This record gives sequence, structure tokens and C-alpha cells, in this order.
Amino acid sequence: MTRTVLESKTKTVVMGFDEPFCVIGERINPTGRKKLAAELEAGDFSTVEKDALEQVACGAMVLDVNAGVVYNSNPNPNETEPPLMGKMIELVQSQVDIPLCIDSSVPGALERGLELAHGRPLLNSVTGEEERLEAILPLVKKYNVPVVAISNDDTGISEDPDVRFGVAKKIVERAADFGIPPEDIVVDPLVMPVGAMGSAAQQVFRLVRRLRDELGVNTTCGASNISFGLPHRHGINAAFLPMAIGAGMTSAIMNPLRPAEMEAIRAANFLMNHDDNGANWISFSRVLDAVEGGESFAEASKAQAAAGSGRGRRRARAR
Repeated sequence: MTRTVLESKTKTVVMGFDEPFCVIGERINPTGRKKLAAELEAGDFSTVEKDALEQVACGAMVLDVNAGVVYNSNPNPNETEPPLMGKMIELVQSQVDIPLCIDSSVPGALERGLELAHGRPLLNSVTGEEERLEAILPLVKKYNVPVVAISNDDTGISEDPDVRFGVAKKIVERAADFGIPPEDIVVDPLVMPVGAMGSAAQQVFRLVRRLRDELGVNTTCGASNISFGLPHRHGINAAFLPMAIGAGMTSAIMNPLRPAEMEAIRAANFLMNHDDNGANWISFSRVLDAVEGGESFAEASKAQAAAGSGRGRRRARAR
């Protein structure tokens, strides 16, 4: 079975078809968060620290770190993003010890993150565009890390799932030319908003099955894309995630501070027999009980983590 291994300084997370679903926390990202972007430009990292701690307490197994701030003082991301990425990686690693997902469209920022990240982070991302393949795959090989492969290329994002599968296959084949094995490619099949395309979820499920069965690769997605523009989005996300897991999806970049989505994932892990004796579900049920009693999800999760809920989480593996 395909296993994608991620590591921090002391912990290992494994993505795989027979492993619990991997939650990649999305919140350390200034895109669409004007307050966070302003803080980062001003050198204020207090929200980054808070988001790192809360996401891990709530069940994130990997943290996505994105430094994509467009500085008012200097709009050139090739100059501003690499040093900011470095500061953010160092801060997050000083607060939590789980693997990181280094997220940028700027190759220099990706490499700066790779230079500073402990263990074996996930690189986010490469596409099927020739220029991007030539820039990113050598970094993947040099640092021996897995990479997110996004299923679009020079022609853009196709609404045809067969075209998106073809792009993913191309990336896997090009990666092999660099000596990068399929287990180090985590494909993002691109989730379209269901509000704009009624078959969006069905397309993803079919794509994920093909990616698992034909290419043998792990998969991820931006889970909230499915509900973009719709009311009561978290109910849609909470339904989508277990269905994606059932189709073979092995991870998602998502907000772990949302109890509906996290409850759905915990239940799906149990139903897929990826939660030994239901230990994780039983631990999580105590968090839900506390939330019903009036505590916030983040505070209840922190309290349960302090009480020892880590025993029920994804197991660390000796190397």
C-alpha cells in the first residue's frame, strides 16, 4: 500500500489508504485574512502562534504554512516571501512539534522553508505547467520530500475530470524522471464549488478512485472549496469529507477548528476501521460533551489534549 511519510523533529505522520485521514490545518495563511496579512507585514506573529496551538489541539496532524502577504511597502513576493516564510516556519516549530506543509507559489519561499523545516515536510505545490515542473521537482528531489501535485497545467483548470486525471498522471511520470517515487506525490484533483457545478463532488469521488487504483497515489484537497459561496457551508463540508474518505481520499487542507467537520472525520475513521477499538472516537466524544456543556471547541479540545487524548491519535512511528 502507498504510504507518504511526513516528519517533524520527533513525530511521524503517514498518509495511506489504510491509515486515519490526515488533517492538514489551513489557518496559517494570510490569503483572504486582511488582519493576519497586516499583522505579518508589521512583524506581529501572535495570530500565527495562536493558530498553530489551537489547530494542533483540535486535531491537525500537519500544519500548512503560507507566507503569501502582498506587502504595501514592497509588492514583489520574490523578495518579501522567502524571509517571511523562514520566520513563520521557525515560529511554528518553536510552538508545536508536528510535520509542516510548506505552501507557496514562490520557489524561493519554498526552498527557504525546506532549509529550516525539521524532519520531512510536505511541499505545496507543483502543477503540470512546464515552468513549474522544472522549478519545483528539483527541490523535491534535492530535499527528499513529498509534494502536492495540483491537477492543472498551462491550459488552466479543466472542468473535465479526465483531463485533470491526465495532468496528475503527467506529473507523476515527470516526477519519476527525477527519481521521485509515486508515494511522494500527493495529488490534489481540484474540488470545484458544488454551487456552480452540481456534479463537482461526484467528479472528485470518481477522480480519487482513479488516482488510487490507477496511479496508486495519495490525495488531498482544499475541502472548503466544495461549499464556496453557499450558506451553512460547514454542513456541506461535513457531508463531503466522509464521502471523499470512502472514495479513497487520504488527506485534506481544512480548518480543524470546525467541530462539524472534525466530528465527521473522526466518525469516518472509525467506520473505515482506521481507529483501533474506537479509542480516538471515544476521546473525541468527551470534547463533544464539553462543547454541549458550553465550552468552545478549541478550549474543550485543549483540555482533552492535556488530559491525555494524544494516546488516541495517530500513532507515532519509530524510524
